[in-house]
Amino acid sequence: TSSPMRRLFAMMERAARSDATVLILGENGTGKELVASGLHRRSRRRAGSFVVQNCAAIPANLMESELFGHKRGAFSGAHKDREGLFTSADGGTFFLDEIGEMEVSLQSKLLRVLQEGTFLPVGASQRVISDARVVCATNRDVREMVREGSFRQDLYYRVAVITLQVPALRERPSDIPTLARHFASKAAWRHGLEARSLSDGCVDAFKAHTWPGNVRELEN
Repeated sequence: TSSPMRRLFAMMERAARSDATVLILGENGTGKELVASGLHRRSRRRAGSFVVQNCAAIPANLMESELFGHKRGAFSGAHKDREGLFTSADGGTFFLDEIGEMEVSLQSKLLRVLQEGTFLPVGASQRVISDARVVCATNRDVREMVREGSFRQDLYYRVAVITLQVPALRERPSDIPTLARHFASKAAWRHGLEARSLSDGCVDAFKAHTWPGNVRELEN
């Protein structure tokens, strides 16, 4: 209920009514994926799939096949055709987390999908159409990456049509008691324990902490 979160929710409502590409910025643990799923649930694409891919979780040499799919025999180990995640997300929302970790060589191929709505599976000669709304997120300073040359400037302008900044937990201390009580109740239910209240001293200590791990740190 803090002012930074109310501003974020208002921006999310407006962004959800659009099909524009969204870039979600924020520190680790602030809840960027929750923002992305919230956009999907409030959009006209809510009946479609919400597909998630962490760009830092897959080696660069496999990422192209993961995103766009491949044809049988395209490379060693490609024993059959495989659909990519852009096909899985057709008609829905494709959330690319940690977009700042994507290899520059792959960024150009992502740019083409965003500009034309088509892509070429690995080893294919026929382009495939995808009507997926793309939402990206990163905890990195993308503008600085553009200046360094590690992130394409044209891709930055294409993914940052709408930019949402998720505030760090230390920037909204009034939300900490509500979140802490919620997570305490959730943990009690998960472990079959009786819910317990938090003392004033506990809440004061939580509010005084800087939370470098943000909401994820608070929950765990």
